[in-house]
Amino acid sequence: MSQATIGVEYTDGSEEPHIGSDSTIRAGTIIYDDVAIGKRFSTGHDALIRELTEIGDDVLVGTKTVIDGRTTIGSDVSLQTGVYVPSHTTIGDHVFVGPHAVLTNDPYPVRNDIDLAGPTIEDHASIGANATILPDVTVGAKSFVAAGSVVVDDVPPETLAIGAPAKHRPLPDEVPRKNEL
Repeated sequence: MSQATIGVEYTDGSEEPHIGSDSTIRAGTIIYDDVAIGKRFSTGHDALIRELTEIGDDVLVGTKTVIDGRTTIGSDVSLQTGVYVPSHTTIGDHVFVGPHAVLTNDPYPVRNDIDLAGPTIEDHASIGANATILPDVTVGAKSFVAAGSVVVDDVPPETLAIGAPAKHRPLPDEVPRKNEL
C-alpha cells in the first residue's frame, strides 16, 4: 500500500507543510509545501492538497478529493468523497460539501486569459452531492444547494438553490439553519 506524501516542493524555497496535532492522513494522500492545516485534520485515501492552502481545525478531506491550492478553508468543514475545489476558493466554517460536488474558477476554460475566481461558500452552507458551483459565485450563509444543482449566480443567505440552472427558493422550515458537523 502506498504511503502519504507530505511536503511536495513545487518551487525553490518552499516550506514544508504545517499540520496540526491529532491529525489522520491516509495512504495515497499528497500534501504540497506551503500548506497550513489545523488540529484534528483527517483525509480519506488519495486526497490532494496543493500549495498555499490554509485549512482550519476539525476538517475532513474525503477520499480522492482535490484542493488545487491558493484556497482558504475554515474550521468544522466536511468535504466528502471526490469533491473538487479549484484555486482561489474560500470556504467558511461549518460547511458541508457532498460527494462529487465540483466548484469551478474559470468562466471560459482555455478560451480567455483571465484572473481565476473561485466561489465563496459562507458559514453553515451545505452543498449537495454532484452539485456544480460556477466561478465567482457566493453561496450565502446557512444556504442549501440541492444535489445535482448547477449554481450560476449568488445564493442569498438562508436560501435553497435547486435545479439546473439553480432557482432560488425560501429555505423550507424543516431544514435546520446550521450544520452539525
